[in-house]
Amino acid sequence: MGVGKGTTARAFAKEYGVFNIDTDDLIESKENRKIKKIFANEGEKYFRALEQESANWIEDYVKGTLISCGGGFYKVNNLSKLGTVVLLDASFEWIYNRLKTAPNAQNKLKKRPLFTQPKEAKKLYNERKKAYYSLADIIIDIEDKTLDMVVKEIGQKVKL
Repeated sequence: MGVGKGTTARAFAKEYGVFNIDTDDLIESKENRKIKKIFANEGEKYFRALEQESANWIEDYVKGTLISCGGGFYKVNNLSKLGTVVLLDASFEWIYNRLKTAPNAQNKLKKRPLFTQPKEAKKLYNERKKAYYSLADIIIDIEDKTLDMVVKEIGQKVKL
């Protein structure tokens, strides 16, 4: 969360001429409401079921497309069947600083309410990190790199 998956995915899609879909956008479109509302009204279990439904749809119908995933999407049971999994890796401190110092920091933090409680956000980061590493086919360290550098490195490592 907050590492720049969406920004990187859009830049990569433009640079390499591929389509990009975001699983959170897919879910919001299907439900016709924001994820924050889904969590508030139905809870995490319902949302995770929507993520699995999205993963199943992607597996069945989507090919040759860049998929950017929400932070909990790694729990879907068919992730490895969806394609090459690229992890954008950075330390918690780097991510938190990136969000706090962004020109639109208030909006970035508002979209990620967990970051209003940095200790809880760091706990979640630490819980997920091991799983992320075990599921990733490619790990890209993004700290202190420009967006162009990250996009180019992904392009060099991913078969298109």
